[in-house]
Amino acid sequence: MNTKLVIFDLDGTLLDTIADLAASANYALKTLGFPPRGEEECRSFVGNGVTKLLERALPDGAKTPENIEKMRAVFQAHYDKHNADATSVYPGIMDVLKTLNSRGVKLAVASNKYHSATEKLIKHYFPEIPFCCVLGARDHVPVKPNPQIVVDILRAAQTPKEAVLYVGDSDVDMQTALNASLRACAVLWGFRSREQLAPYNPSCWAGKAQDILKLL
Repeated sequence: MNTKLVIFDLDGTLLDTIADLAASANYALKTLGFPPRGEEECRSFVGNGVTKLLERALPDGAKTPENIEKMRAVFQAHYDKHNADATSVYPGIMDVLKTLNSRGVKLAVASNKYHSATEKLIKHYFPEIPFCCVLGARDHVPVKPNPQIVVDILRAAQTPKEAVLYVGDSDVDMQTALNASLRACAVLWGFRSREQLAPYNPSCWAGKAQDILKLL
Protein backbone atom coordinates (compact mmCIF):
# COMPACT_ATOMS: atom_id res chain seq x y z
CA MET A 1 0.00 0.00 0.00
CA ASN A 2 1.28 3.47 -0.83
CA THR A 3 2.15 5.77 2.05
CA LYS A 4 -0.84 8.01 2.74
CA LEU A 5 0.25 9.49 6.10
CA VAL A 6 3.64 10.46 7.51
CA ILE A 7 3.84 11.05 11.26
CA PHE A 8 6.78 13.20 12.36
CA ASP A 9 8.37 13.59 15.74
CA LEU A 10 9.09 17.26 16.55
CA ASP A 11 12.26 17.82 18.60
CA GLY A 12 15.30 16.50 16.77
CA THR A 13 13.27 15.61 13.67
CA LEU A 14 11.50 18.71 12.35
CA LEU A 15 13.08 21.30 14.65
CA ASP A 16 16.45 21.70 16.32
CA THR A 17 15.17 22.78 19.72
CA ILE A 18 18.04 21.79 22.00
CA ALA A 19 19.43 25.29 22.65
CA ASP A 20 16.10 26.65 23.87
CA LEU A 21 15.32 23.51 25.88
CA ALA A 22 18.72 23.70 27.57
CA ALA A 23 18.35 27.42 28.26
CA SER A 24 14.98 26.96 29.95
CA ALA A 25 16.17 23.92 31.90
CA ASN A 26 19.17 25.86 33.14
CA TYR A 27 17.00 28.84 34.03
CA ALA A 28 14.87 26.54 36.17
CA LEU A 29 17.94 24.92 37.75
CA LYS A 30 19.45 28.32 38.57
CA THR A 31 16.15 29.57 40.01
CA LEU A 32 16.03 26.62 42.38
CA GLY A 33 19.71 26.95 43.29
CA PHE A 34 21.09 23.97 41.36
CA PRO A 35 24.12 23.93 39.01
CA PRO A 36 23.52 24.25 35.26
CA ARG A 37 23.88 21.49 32.68
CA GLY A 38 25.75 21.61 29.38
CA GLU A 39 23.85 21.59 26.10
CA GLU A 40 25.20 18.16 25.19
CA GLU A 41 24.06 16.81 28.55
CA CYS A 42 20.59 18.20 27.89
CA ARG A 43 20.62 16.56 24.47
CA SER A 44 20.90 13.19 26.19
CA PHE A 45 18.10 14.10 28.62
CA VAL A 46 15.38 14.87 26.05
CA GLY A 47 12.97 12.48 24.38
CA ASN A 48 10.65 11.37 27.16
CA GLY A 49 8.88 14.67 27.84
CA VAL A 50 9.57 17.73 29.98
CA THR A 51 9.10 16.02 33.35
CA LYS A 52 11.73 13.41 32.56
CA LEU A 53 14.07 16.07 31.12
CA LEU A 54 13.92 18.04 34.37
CA GLU A 55 14.29 14.95 36.54
CA ARG A 56 17.43 14.01 34.63
CA ALA A 57 18.77 17.56 34.84
CA LEU A 58 18.50 17.69 38.62
CA PRO A 59 21.59 16.52 40.52
CA ASP A 60 21.61 13.18 42.30
CA GLY A 61 19.93 13.45 45.66
CA ALA A 62 17.64 16.26 44.48
CA LYS A 63 15.38 14.32 42.11
CA THR A 64 12.35 14.56 44.39
CA PRO A 65 8.76 14.95 43.19
CA GLU A 66 8.64 18.35 44.91
CA ASN A 67 11.74 19.64 43.11
CA ILE A 68 10.56 18.27 39.78
CA GLU A 69 7.18 19.99 40.20
CA LYS A 70 8.86 23.31 41.07
CA MET A 71 11.28 22.90 38.16
CA ARG A 72 8.46 22.23 35.72
CA ALA A 73 6.54 25.36 36.72
CA VAL A 74 9.60 27.59 36.29
CA PHE A 75 10.71 25.81 33.10
CA GLN A 76 7.33 26.06 31.39
CA ALA A 77 6.86 29.75 32.20
CA HIS A 78 10.31 30.48 30.75
CA TYR A 79 10.03 28.14 27.76
CA ASP A 80 6.64 29.50 26.74
CA LYS A 81 8.31 32.89 26.24
CA HIS A 82 11.63 31.72 24.80
CA ASN A 83 10.95 28.54 22.83
CA ALA A 84 11.69 30.22 19.50
CA ASP A 85 14.81 32.16 20.50
CA ALA A 86 17.34 29.76 18.99
CA THR A 87 15.17 26.96 17.57
CA SER A 88 15.41 26.34 13.83
CA VAL A 89 13.95 24.12 11.13
CA TYR A 90 16.37 21.42 10.01
CA PRO A 91 17.75 21.88 6.47
CA GLY A 92 15.46 20.51 3.77
CA ILE A 93 12.52 19.80 6.07
CA MET A 94 10.30 22.55 4.70
CA ASP A 95 10.76 21.35 1.12
CA VAL A 96 10.01 17.77 2.16
CA LEU A 97 6.79 18.77 3.89
CA LYS A 98 5.65 20.87 0.94
CA THR A 99 6.45 18.08 -1.50
CA LEU A 100 4.60 15.47 0.52
CA ASN A 101 1.59 17.77 0.80
CA SER A 102 1.64 18.39 -2.96
CA ARG A 103 1.56 14.62 -3.49
CA GLY A 104 -1.55 14.31 -1.35
CA VAL A 105 0.23 12.65 1.58
CA LYS A 106 -1.27 13.54 4.95
CA LEU A 107 1.10 14.97 7.57
CA ALA A 108 0.93 14.72 11.36
CA VAL A 109 3.08 15.46 14.40
CA ALA A 110 3.46 13.26 17.49
CA SER A 111 5.58 14.86 20.22
CA ASN A 112 6.38 14.31 23.89
CA LYS A 113 6.68 18.09 24.29
CA TYR A 114 3.70 19.42 26.19
CA HIS A 115 0.78 20.00 23.85
CA SER A 116 0.48 23.80 23.98
CA ALA A 117 4.16 24.28 23.13
CA THR A 118 3.94 21.69 20.35
CA GLU A 119 1.04 23.54 18.74
CA LYS A 120 2.75 26.92 19.17
CA LEU A 121 5.98 25.80 17.52
CA ILE A 122 4.22 24.13 14.60
CA LYS A 123 2.14 27.25 13.95
CA HIS A 124 5.23 29.48 14.25
CA TYR A 125 7.61 27.52 12.04
CA PHE A 126 5.24 25.78 9.63
CA PRO A 127 2.30 28.18 9.11
CA GLU A 128 1.78 27.08 5.50
CA ILE A 129 1.82 23.33 6.15
CA PRO A 130 -1.68 21.81 6.57
CA PHE A 131 -0.97 19.13 9.19
CA CYS A 132 -4.03 16.97 9.65
CA CYS A 133 -3.20 16.36 13.31
CA VAL A 134 -0.69 17.86 15.77
CA LEU A 135 -0.46 16.25 19.19
CA GLY A 136 1.91 16.80 22.08
CA ALA A 137 1.92 15.44 25.61
CA ARG A 138 -1.53 15.78 27.19
CA ASP A 139 -2.79 15.31 30.73
CA HIS A 140 -3.93 11.77 31.49
CA VAL A 141 -2.52 10.41 28.20
CA PRO A 142 0.67 8.33 28.45
CA VAL A 143 3.64 9.72 26.56
CA LYS A 144 5.67 7.94 23.91
CA PRO A 145 6.78 5.19 23.61
CA ASN A 146 3.24 4.33 24.63
CA PRO A 147 1.43 4.18 21.25
CA GLN A 148 -1.72 6.03 22.36
CA ILE A 149 -0.66 9.24 20.59
CA VAL A 150 -0.34 7.26 17.35
CA VAL A 151 -3.73 5.65 17.89
CA ASP A 152 -5.26 9.10 18.28
CA ILE A 153 -3.57 10.38 15.12
CA LEU A 154 -4.63 7.37 13.05
CA ARG A 155 -8.20 7.88 14.20
CA ALA A 156 -8.10 11.57 13.28
CA ALA A 157 -6.44 10.91 9.92
CA GLN A 158 -8.64 7.87 9.17
CA THR A 159 -5.63 6.04 7.78
CA PRO A 160 -4.73 2.34 8.23
CA LYS A 161 -1.38 1.43 9.79
CA GLU A 162 -0.20 -0.20 6.60
CA ALA A 163 -0.23 3.19 4.84
CA VAL A 164 1.73 5.06 7.53
CA LEU A 165 5.40 5.95 7.95
CA TYR A 166 6.65 7.18 11.33
CA VAL A 167 9.69 9.48 11.18
CA GLY A 168 11.78 10.19 14.28
CA ASP A 169 15.28 10.68 15.64
CA SER A 170 15.28 8.89 18.99
CA ASP A 171 15.10 5.51 20.66
CA VAL A 172 11.74 6.64 22.06
CA ASP A 173 10.46 7.17 18.51
CA MET A 174 11.68 3.81 17.29
CA GLN A 175 10.05 2.05 20.25
CA THR A 176 6.84 4.02 19.65
CA ALA A 177 6.73 2.82 16.05
CA LEU A 178 7.34 -0.76 17.18
CA ASN A 179 4.62 -0.51 19.81
CA ALA A 180 2.19 0.88 17.23
CA SER A 181 3.21 -1.65 14.54
CA LEU A 182 4.26 1.11 12.12
CA ARG A 183 7.11 1.34 9.64
CA ALA A 184 9.79 3.57 11.11
CA CYS A 185 12.27 5.89 9.43
CA ALA A 186 15.21 6.81 11.67
CA VAL A 187 16.75 10.20 10.91
CA LEU A 188 20.42 10.88 11.59
CA TRP A 189 20.43 14.68 12.04
CA GLY A 190 18.71 14.69 15.43
CA PHE A 191 19.53 13.98 19.07
CA ARG A 192 20.61 10.31 18.82
CA SER A 193 23.27 8.45 16.85
CA ARG A 194 22.95 5.56 14.40
CA GLU A 195 24.51 3.30 17.03
CA GLN A 196 21.79 4.22 19.51
CA LEU A 197 19.00 3.62 16.99
CA ALA A 198 20.28 0.52 15.21
CA PRO A 199 19.11 -1.99 17.87
CA TYR A 200 15.51 -1.05 17.02
CA ASN A 201 15.94 -2.18 13.40
CA PRO A 202 14.08 0.72 11.78
CA SER A 203 12.50 0.06 8.40
CA CYS A 204 14.68 2.74 6.77
CA TRP A 205 17.21 5.48 7.45
CA ALA A 206 17.45 9.11 6.38
CA GLY A 207 20.79 10.91 6.45
CA LYS A 208 19.25 14.12 5.11
CA ALA A 209 15.69 15.33 4.87
CA GLN A 210 15.35 14.70 1.13
CA ASP A 211 16.00 10.98 1.72
CA ILE A 212 12.49 10.72 3.17
CA LEU A 213 11.02 11.42 -0.26
CA LYS A 214 13.00 8.54 -1.78
CA LEU A 215 11.54 6.13 0.72
CA LEU A 216 7.89 6.64 -0.22
